[in-house]
Amino acid sequence: MVTRIAMAIYTPLHGAPHTNRKRSTERHVFMQRLNTPCPGTLEAGFALFHQLAESLGHAVDARDAYTSTHSDQVAEICRLLVMALGLPSRALNVIHLAGHLHDIGKIGIPDAILRKQGPLDEEESRLMRLHPEIGARILKPVQGFNEPGGVSEIVLHHHEKFDGSGYPNQLYGEAIPLGARIAAVADTYSALVQDRPYRPGRSHELALYEIYRHSGSQFDPQVVQALRECAAKILQLEQPQAPSLFGTDIQQSAAV
Repeated sequence: MVTRIAMAIYTPLHGAPHTNRKRSTERHVFMQRLNTPCPGTLEAGFALFHQLAESLGHAVDARDAYTSTHSDQVAEICRLLVMALGLPSRALNVIHLAGHLHDIGKIGIPDAILRKQGPLDEEESRLMRLHPEIGARILKPVQGFNEPGGVSEIVLHHHEKFDGSGYPNQLYGEAIPLGARIAAVADTYSALVQDRPYRPGRSHELALYEIYRHSGSQFDPQVVQALRECAAKILQLEQPQAPSLFGTDIQQSAAV
């Protein structure tokens, strides 16, 4: 279909195709240009986009010694979840990039809140909950990040909950972009197993348990099932392991 449309465009511009070598070469060049990704799209420069995303993720993590590997870990867990779900390679690229960038909006959150040695008060929690919207605004100028379901939307909605009780827009179920539902699971797992100023990290097994028991409420059950399938691979990722703490509620343990 694309080829027929392309030739319909080519013929008025260049005349009916001839059999001579020059015309054949011109048509070949025309088709190559047609199939070349447009500048600004992810396909046109994924390697560059990935390097940029990884660097920005490191910039956010560098503000807090407790989260020095968080963005990389979330990106890798996203990759494993996407593979377990059997999604195409383009989805893997987009969601992996979003994993690196999911907390980019924390650049706009005061250090006193990010590094507080204890639970946040009401006003501090309100400010912290702004970081997805700040992140989406930061990424808005990047054309390749702003398609439907793309990196910006994943960053904006990665704290939505499957039952509609999340933020910033209280989206429900499949109204939440799939990439954001995947990032929510990856982000929560990473936050649970890593040390934070107000508590030590949980074990791999307890982090999984907490996510499993919130399947259908906080998390998409299909993504939770994917987590079950790749749990062993996630354990192989380099990460600090810590004693289990059954007394901490998931909403405090997970990233806010």
